[in-house]
Amino acid sequence: MDKILEAVVTSSYPASVKQGLVRRVLEAARQPLEREQCLALLALGTRLYVSSTDELPRRVGCQLLHVAGRHHPEVFAEFFSARRVLRLLQGGAGPPGARALACVQLGLQLLPEGPSADEVFALLRREVLRTVCERPGPATCAQVARLLARHPRCVPDGPHRLLFCQQLVRCLGRFRCPADGEEGAVEFLEQAQQVSGLLAQLWRAQPAAILPCLKELFAVISCTEEEPPSSALASVVQHLPLELMDGVVRNLSNDDSVTDSQMLTAISRMIDWVSWPLGKNIDKWIIALLKGLAAVKKFSILIEVSLAKIEKVFSKLLYPIVRGAALSVLKYMLLTFQHSHEAFHLLLPHIPPMVASLVKEDSNSGTSCLEQLAELVHCMVFRFPGFPDLYEPVMEAIKDLHVPNEDRIKQLLGQDAWTSQKSELAGFYPRLMAKSDTGKIGLINLGNTCYVNSILQALFMASECLALFGSFRHCVLRLTENNSQPLMTKLQWLFAFLEHSQRPAISPENFLSASWTPWFSPGTQQDCSEYLKYLLDRLHEEEKTGTRICQKLKQSSSPSPPEEPPSPSPTSVEKMFGGKIVTRICCLRCLNISTREEAFTDLSLAFPPPERCRHRRLGSVMLPAEDVGAQDLPSPSRAQAPSRAAPRRQRKHCITGDVPPTVLNIEGLGPQGPGGQSSQEEAAKEEEEKEKVEKVEKEEEKVEKEEEKVEKEAEKEKEAEKEKEAEKEEDGLGPGTLRDASAPSGEGSRSVLDLVNYFLSPERLTAENRYRCESCASLQDAEKVVELSQGPRYLILTLLRFSFDLRAMRRRKILDDVSIPLLLRLPLAGGRGQAYDLCSVVVHSGVSSESGHYYCYAREGAARPAPNAGAADGPEPDNQWYLFNDTRVSFSSFESVSNVTSFFPKDTAYVLFYRQRPREGPEAEPGSPRARAEPTLHKDLMEAISKDNILFLQEQEKEARSRAAYISALPTSPHWGRGFDEDKDEDEGPPGGCSPAGGSGGDFHRLVF
Repeated sequence: MDKILEAVVTSSYPASVKQGLVRRVLEAARQPLEREQCLALLALGTRLYVSSTDELPRRVGCQLLHVAGRHHPEVFAEFFSARRVLRLLQGGAGPPGARALACVQLGLQLLPEGPSADEVFALLRREVLRTVCERPGPATCAQVARLLARHPRCVPDGPHRLLFCQQLVRCLGRFRCPADGEEGAVEFLEQAQQVSGLLAQLWRAQPAAILPCLKELFAVISCTEEEPPSSALASVVQHLPLELMDGVVRNLSNDDSVTDSQMLTAISRMIDWVSWPLGKNIDKWIIALLKGLAAVKKFSILIEVSLAKIEKVFSKLLYPIVRGAALSVLKYMLLTFQHSHEAFHLLLPHIPPMVASLVKEDSNSGTSCLEQLAELVHCMVFRFPGFPDLYEPVMEAIKDLHVPNEDRIKQLLGQDAWTSQKSELAGFYPRLMAKSDTGKIGLINLGNTCYVNSILQALFMASECLALFGSFRHCVLRLTENNSQPLMTKLQWLFAFLEHSQRPAISPENFLSASWTPWFSPGTQQDCSEYLKYLLDRLHEEEKTGTRICQKLKQSSSPSPPEEPPSPSPTSVEKMFGGKIVTRICCLRCLNISTREEAFTDLSLAFPPPERCRHRRLGSVMLPAEDVGAQDLPSPSRAQAPSRAAPRRQRKHCITGDVPPTVLNIEGLGPQGPGGQSSQEEAAKEEEEKEKVEKVEKEEEKVEKEEEKVEKEAEKEKEAEKEKEAEKEEDGLGPGTLRDASAPSGEGSRSVLDLVNYFLSPERLTAENRYRCESCASLQDAEKVVELSQGPRYLILTLLRFSFDLRAMRRRKILDDVSIPLLLRLPLAGGRGQAYDLCSVVVHSGVSSESGHYYCYAREGAARPAPNAGAADGPEPDNQWYLFNDTRVSFSSFESVSNVTSFFPKDTAYVLFYRQRPREGPEAEPGSPRARAEPTLHKDLMEAISKDNILFLQEQEKEARSRAAYISALPTSPHWGRGFDEDKDEDEGPPGGCSPAGGSGGDFHRLVF
């Protein structure tokens, strides 16, 4: 029967005739057969199934095996023995490989349970391991996967199972896709998926095998001596548990045995896996590994792999099936490559055609990709401005797409830069700490130069008021190359590096040497206010001189007769910080008034005597400046709510004798309207006011006599206390305290409002301070009134805390706590008022101007227009505050600013920066632009920043490598493949340490150099 069947199958009869004859033979085979006849049919069926290349013989062989297995099970068990299976796998019935394995799988389905079946399974556990060790092709490996998935008893057991998994990984790396069209590619993908699916099944049964398999996978993709492995390895990634990602990446990036060449090769090949169409989480693993390399400062690898692969990743955006993973990797690569424009510029020629293709595709996936790509382009153009010729085609291509706002752009640029990645070595080596989480850059202390650093950070943060006028930072950064302003040019370079550097802190050495105050002693602490005045004056005079020189050179080179020189335009310092004060002195004899107007860049506010506050509370003095909600702001959240409305007060230029019917506590007032009344009155009114002044003076004398009694009683206690303080230079509040010990709690409290009002209040010129009146031609008693005629854009207030104590013959510091309002309204001449928002506070820590430490609080935020007259005022919404303490920059809050002195008595506000709130409505500045573009830096400056960023990355990498030898000796040094159960407490955070004062709790800045 077997001979007849073989002859029929191999004959040249038509297929229909063959099928009819085969059907008759199969029907006969279902009947009882002799043992030899049945074995012969089984042998023929096996031979036809394994060795035939045509479909009909293979189908006939399969049918024979099925018929014999079902109708003659005893004979089939005898035939399908371990020896027969071994011979089959070794090529006894045809070429070994996928067909033989498929035949074995068919036989296992028909094999009855028993000792013979146990022997076959034991044999197969050895043979499948041998098979994969021989590195078979995709078809054979896929057949092994199908065999083991259908019959798990064939899976190698014990230590052989791990070896089997590792060899499967090796086999995947050898896969090659056949070049026979789409059908071959689809079959190849299915085969790779089947093998990776078997690995996933084995890992679920034995999780301990995952890490050794990952190690084998890395060995395959990092090998530089063999041909590149197949992208089929990407099919393994989708089955890796994501919870292992952080530990695997950390251990791998810190493994000293992995060379840079291996790491570069591995990450490059992983990025190629983005093109694998059926992979999941490939982008997550690629990004995690890139972050791990950034954390250990291996920037040369990141730079090389980014430049080599970014165009290929970008090209994958064309294919919807891999678009999501490619876009994720592309975004990370671009947003981290911020030290240079090179990577972004590689993509510029490809962006317009890519945008056109995505628009033409008109799919949800394409639209989403377009939006994210446009956002990415705007971020890069913002980061690397100054290439209009290159960017014009790109911006034209995305002109119809959404434009992100500046806050969104800065957020994206700040979260992924290489230097913002957390370093795993930071706990061992503080010098490897990454850039501050705030995204801000610190300034290195060059030896008692904290007074310079604090002022520079305050000036740098004088920004974001772009609604109606530019900021000082933008004014400096827009400066063109000009040899006539060397100091301003150096300040521009410093600000540009603070804006764009990747370093956590930069050195202001060049600017410090150029702006050095001649009378300052190097290496000693100085007064930051004095330095600020000198710096602004230098910048102002330098710009004036440069403008004058340019005008003269222009006139000398012109052939036409010289024209009258135009009136000089205001300098940058005058535009930003310049204001004007009008001083009026009224002779109390002839009532003649002399007027003098002066320019100022800062106001120095003296502390009023203690009785001044008490007089104010008695209602004898009505003061002009207004504090909006200063005392009702215990927390940033409350600071955002507008304060309640309150009745307005009218500012008077002199002291009156009329006690208001209601006592007004100015510190607790809500919003106030702009007070103001001109000090020039008619002669009759002046005479009437003179009488009132005399009346008030008599009342004041009575009050003073009563107060003197109280003060004398406390004088002895104060003297004893001061003597003790003089003996304790470093104890408690220090020797400079001038607090009013006799005042009850709350009686001696101060606010900026008190100091401003004291500055603007009328002053009596009597006795030795009498005024020489030109009309009277003699010294006369007079009254001096100071008014602000023009408010600056940035109001600088210096609290005069340092004084010379004649009794102790030493310089001392007034340590009184001064409350600082978020919003301050100043009266201007003519009845106008101007609102100012607090933007920076320079704090002095110490007891003397020659010692201690300076640090700075500052915030950024778009200024809102000032409310119209009659509207309720309120503080500007509390934008994010930062604490700048030399190299350290941290997040802070207005609450920390307000409470710093209460927690640290020697830390007191010294220099305040207030930002003018722009007006709306009819009082708005005409022709003011509503928005200003980010300033474009000139080419030399951009190149210098780019080179320094590259140098910093190289320095960090070199430092990390020089210390790598020590890491392996540390007890917690990570090793590749270490068990994760050993790190149960890794997520519990670092051990506690000291934290900064000045709003962050601690005393790191208290060091006196």
